[in-house]
Amino acid sequence: MGKKKIAVLTGAGVSAESGISTFRDSNGLWENYNVEDVASIDGWYRNPGLMLDFYNARRAQLATVKPNEAHRLIASLEDSYDVTVITQNVDNLHERAGSTRIIHLHGELTKVRPENTCNERDGFSEKDVIDIRYDEIHLGDKAPGGAQLRPHIVWFGEAVPKIEKAIDAVEKADIMLIVGTSLQVYPAAGLYRFAGPDIPIYIIDPKDVPVKDSRIIHIKDVATKGMATFKNILNVK
Repeated sequence: MGKKKIAVLTGAGVSAESGISTFRDSNGLWENYNVEDVASIDGWYRNPGLMLDFYNARRAQLATVKPNEAHRLIASLEDSYDVTVITQNVDNLHERAGSTRIIHLHGELTKVRPENTCNERDGFSEKDVIDIRYDEIHLGDKAPGGAQLRPHIVWFGEAVPKIEKAIDAVEKADIMLIVGTSLQVYPAAGLYRFAGPDIPIYIIDPKDVPVKDSRIIHIKDVATKGMATFKNILNVK
């Protein structure tokens, strides 16, 4: 008999304890930038230089932080379960903590692609994506085909190409775990609805849960402490 499957949906709250600023909290990134300027496709067309500088700074910050205990505990679930991590985060902290199956819904900060590739539905494929780790990119930096390089990020105004893979993982899950997301950014916020009718949905968040569902079990704590509680509930080390 195979391992039971856990689908883990993570958001900014799982990385906040590593020191990565969130967008929605006070003193978060939204406080310092207009979202339309740095996180929308229209912003890219208006001022790509500003966008490149913004993501260069995010990449530089990412190089200075480390996975926290929540990332490590999520990775350790693979010892006992078949785990798929679905993350809204663009950082690489799940990978660095040891998780092996990760769906990045909103792209990856350490990667870039030609600006004339929008998403997988419109012809972009993984072969277009270039891993630059923590390096900077600037106006004039071109892909092999001659197009300007852009961050490999899904911005507002763009499709979320990996949402179908995420839905599939949730539909097949025996347990769903949601960590550190406000469940306000769609389509990710609606993923829990694809869990089976008898599937428990654990949510780890210090704030009140904005959705009502009889399957939800709310662990009202920050990600690191909440993950320790969750593993105790599962009775796994």
